[in-house]
Amino acid sequence: MIDRETLIEVLELGEKRRAARRRFLKAAGAASIAIGGSSLLAACNDDDDDDNTPAPTPTPTPAPLADADVLNFALNLEYLEANYYIAAATGSPLNGTLRTGTGTQGDVVGGRAVTFTDPTVASYAREIAADENEHVVFLRSQLGASAVAMPQINIDGGASGAFTAAARAAGVVTATGTFDPYASDDNWLLGGMLLSDVGVTAYKGSAQLLTNATILEAAAGILATEAYHSGLIRTLLYRRGLATPSLRTNAGLISDARDSLDGPTNLDEGIVGDANTSNIVPADSNGIVFGRTAAQVLNIAYLNKAAVTSGGFFPAGTNGNIKTSGANG
Repeated sequence: MIDRETLIEVLELGEKRRAARRRFLKAAGAASIAIGGSSLLAACNDDDDDDNTPAPTPTPTPAPLADADVLNFALNLEYLEANYYIAAATGSPLNGTLRTGTGTQGDVVGGRAVTFTDPTVASYAREIAADENEHVVFLRSQLGASAVAMPQINIDGGASGAFTAAARAAGVVTATGTFDPYASDDNWLLGGMLLSDVGVTAYKGSAQLLTNATILEAAAGILATEAYHSGLIRTLLYRRGLATPSLRTNAGLISDARDSLDGPTNLDEGIVGDANTSNIVPADSNGIVFGRTAAQVLNIAYLNKAAVTSGGFFPAGTNGNIKTSGANG
């Protein structure tokens, strides 16, 4: 069980971030998105049509995704990340008051405090936990009554856990082995890389779908935070991998596994570049991080390359209108 001082530190970090965002929230309030479903396009008959020929029934055009749909998709991902990092830092999952909303509310399977041996890694873990908690708070505040509830989440490292399933698929462990991301500093970093890298590409890929400039600015800010987290974790893995080469190998295996799930294009990258150099940022030739579509992100989250609506880290699927992965088989 986590000690009281660590829990207080995480909560205090969260309060500092809340205070820093209050000014933004006040300014953004008037520009917040209008919550509610978008309607399909409708057609009208021409009253002046002399031949009285019935107008053909128009083919319904699917409504474009609203900003609320995109933010709710992001909220599902933040529920996952927040539970992983908060459990590792404090021994407890996301507070119950931050789990309510529309859709079926789930529970959290797995998660426990990591007995960190490196004080620096432990400090980073507490800071990331506070950031991810505040991402949930912020997105819920923007969505208001339209915020989706936390779905069922699996962050277990046991034989039936999502982390074990991911590690088996990647070849990090054998087909019958288990991967416990809470067992050590190194395992926690590998689990963090699996989730945080996906978070960065998810926000990058979703940015083009947002129409409200204020919301887009906020999403860009969250993307930057996720990128800081991802870069830090990848840096630590590379540095610690100098003494433990299997760490760098396993990071590469995780990258390859994500690539095999999200489609035929080779976009994901490990932490080692050409000539055994560091590869902290998985960027293209222009130094730009790639993005994933929501469907590709769900392929990884569901641990399935087919078009499905549940699995992996979300055993019962996500809440909201974005819930189907892509068909990449």
